[in-house]
Amino acid sequence: MNAVLGLDLGTSSVKAVVLDTEGGVLSQASAGYAVTSAAAGHAESEPGDWWTAVTACTRAAVHAAGARPVAIGLSGQMHGLVLTGADGRALRPALLWPDSRAAGALRAYRLLGPAALARLANPLSPGMAGPLLLWVAEHEPRRYAAARWALQPKDWLRARLTAEFHAEPSDASGTLLYDVPGDRWDLAAVGALGLDTRLLAPLLPSSGAPAGRLTAGAAAELGLPAGLPVAAGAADTAAAVLGSGVVGGDDVQLTVGTGAQVIRPVAEPVSRAEAGVNLYRSAAPDGWYQMGATLSAGLSLTWVRGILNATWDELYASAGHQGRADDPLFVPHLSGERTPYSDPALRGSWTALALADDRTSLLRSALEGTAFSIRDALDALVAEYRPRRLRLAGGGTLAAAWRQLLADVLAVPLYAVDVPAASGRGAALLGAHAAGLLSLADIQGPLAPAARLVAEPDPAAVAFHAERHARFRRVVAALKPAPPAAGELTDCAGGTA
Repeated sequence: MNAVLGLDLGTSSVKAVVLDTEGGVLSQASAGYAVTSAAAGHAESEPGDWWTAVTACTRAAVHAAGARPVAIGLSGQMHGLVLTGADGRALRPALLWPDSRAAGALRAYRLLGPAALARLANPLSPGMAGPLLLWVAEHEPRRYAAARWALQPKDWLRARLTAEFHAEPSDASGTLLYDVPGDRWDLAAVGALGLDTRLLAPLLPSSGAPAGRLTAGAAAELGLPAGLPVAAGAADTAAAVLGSGVVGGDDVQLTVGTGAQVIRPVAEPVSRAEAGVNLYRSAAPDGWYQMGATLSAGLSLTWVRGILNATWDELYASAGHQGRADDPLFVPHLSGERTPYSDPALRGSWTALALADDRTSLLRSALEGTAFSIRDALDALVAEYRPRRLRLAGGGTLAAAWRQLLADVLAVPLYAVDVPAASGRGAALLGAHAAGLLSLADIQGPLAPAARLVAEPDPAAVAFHAERHARFRRVVAALKPAPPAAGELTDCAGGTA
């Protein structure tokens, strides 16, 4: 039996998914690694740890599947930066999307002018590869000078598999170095920023394009045959859209992981950067999608669990408790926020604490506050209408009580696709496409998974949470950093000089 392997390189873990050529999941496995934060605003990982995790979960998933893959596809966390030498070895830990150290670098972007910013087509965020590369150039000039490639995380992984260096449109469009409507690296903007265009890897035409073959060395470590075709792969959100069967029309998808994303496919590359909405290329050979993104979903919930010494089961069970009008409000913006605020200086809080509050009310408020931040992103994405339903994908929305809380806060029925590892499934499908086993029409048609209703909004709960969401928005506004006093100099990170 033919099988295909999808590798989804997430922020804190990698998943290996093995599919048959009918799109069915034969097995999956995951392995974690650390995200380190040596100081406020830092978020890094060691690419070597990624590879160790990839080898472990690949061997586990292939063994469980009982079938040898004949192709490999990839997906990965967006926006980060892996700086390497000519041999592909990382010169420093990878800088990740929650990292906000490059906030000052956004000043150079604002000087590019309206025409260049329109081509980049996205809100300015310090955790994207372009600002991160500017930060390295300024603060670590020796490493910058020694670099040959500035890669996205999954592009680094592909180079580790194939010893070839490439980029592809779905990830490249999220770097703030890419002409999104023109579908190419924006060499003029890169040059105007003072960056070396030589660091940008050559673009493959699409996520499903062949990108090389598995080397003998990588094959030995993974326990796979050498020479397997490897697809270009896609950004994790683009792969999740493909893997969960979102094809357009009124479809809007919510994925909850370390961050959360609400996504809708669009026929034309229309930028809404002023509303904090992103615009990226899809995993298909043509097409785009708009996305509202929150930085703090699982990231903040993991922090809350650690502070309160709670398990995931305890956290999700708290969503089933009846909320009270005077419950605490939790703002999850522990490392800034993207949609709709585009403000790396925002910070979180617990507000309106009282003696009557207990551990359960704090846990529930953390879930509710995370849902409110997703509501903010959804409102920005679909400001002109309310979707009839929201498709759920990803592993962060499996608990029934958490799904119900999301439906009540978002005021939209939730339909789950039967694909907990949507990005990994999408990655595997791209591998099958690159190997000539499946057409794009197959992937988007008969192999697309069905969606089933899992949570219907309760009108009374919708009204209750609407009032609390309005209070949440007022708290967020109060937490915004104060503007500097007259005559005081500021940098773009919100600090004073």
